[in-house]
Amino acid sequence: MALSASDVELFTVSRPRLEAIAYRLLGSASEAEDAVQETFLRWQAADAGSVRVPEAWLTKVLTNLCLNQLASARARRETYVGEWLPEPLAAGDPMLGPADTAEQRESVSYAVLVLLERLAPNERAVYVLREAFDYPHREIAEILDVTEAASQQLLHRARKHLARGRARTEVDRAAARKVVDEFLAAATSGRTEPLVRLLTADAVAVGDGGGKVPARTKAFEGALAVARFMRGLFAPGKGKRALVGGSPGIHVATVNGGPALVAVVEDRVVGVMCLEVTTEGITAIRSQANPDKLARLTERWAAEDHGEPLFHAF
Repeated sequence: MALSASDVELFTVSRPRLEAIAYRLLGSASEAEDAVQETFLRWQAADAGSVRVPEAWLTKVLTNLCLNQLASARARRETYVGEWLPEPLAAGDPMLGPADTAEQRESVSYAVLVLLERLAPNERAVYVLREAFDYPHREIAEILDVTEAASQQLLHRARKHLARGRARTEVDRAAARKVVDEFLAAATSGRTEPLVRLLTADAVAVGDGGGKVPARTKAFEGALAVARFMRGLFAPGKGKRALVGGSPGIHVATVNGGPALVAVVEDRVVGVMCLEVTTEGITAIRSQANPDKLARLTERWAAEDHGEPLFHAF
């Protein structure tokens, strides 16, 4: 069924919100785009004139597509090579969605996207719709075909699960940048002790290479193990330069609302290291090197001037 110009315009206006919801639900920009495109096809096939509240209809269709995708994604991730991490997005990317409240900013932080993987699909959907987009439980219940009481219970369980993984208080942006600068100085010093002092005792380092870039299959755990890994990672090496196609320039940037190091070779992002900085120190270092998950960030990075890198690694 052909859509009218007004029906197409309505979807176009809704697209940024739908993409932001899908990204939070799936942790993947490419999969979010696919889900939104499938939603458009469903909209195109529907009798749009009989839809009483188009925005609600689109959100319901998209959310259920994402829930189906999450179910199949869990099976795929069981065979994923190494650790699975979300696709990072640079500051200003419209897919990050609203960032007016602390809840909205937290819901798209890299640390929370990782924790969302622990939730059941329905818990994840309720958390995203309520915390990031302020949907009332009545509307969430209609989207998920549950009762309002069930929606409230799902949110309670989601918050409880996430709270267990985020017991520390993060620092403000200026303080985080200071820690990042200290981290870079320590990582390039060739010494382990300065790095250990910046890390919490239970710090972890995890990387996602997707089987396309070498990455450890299990996380490094503990300040000393993480520090030794970081010291080696930043040490010069011809093999590393050959792997990424040159000596990457290292930039400090904001990714998913938090501090990150971005490694770039000729306008191509070859790695993103997201640092979780708390009042106690750096508690997690999550590195994304899977080229499939860096395509969107590379596209946006190449379109902007980021100045000279702080230094060239390797």
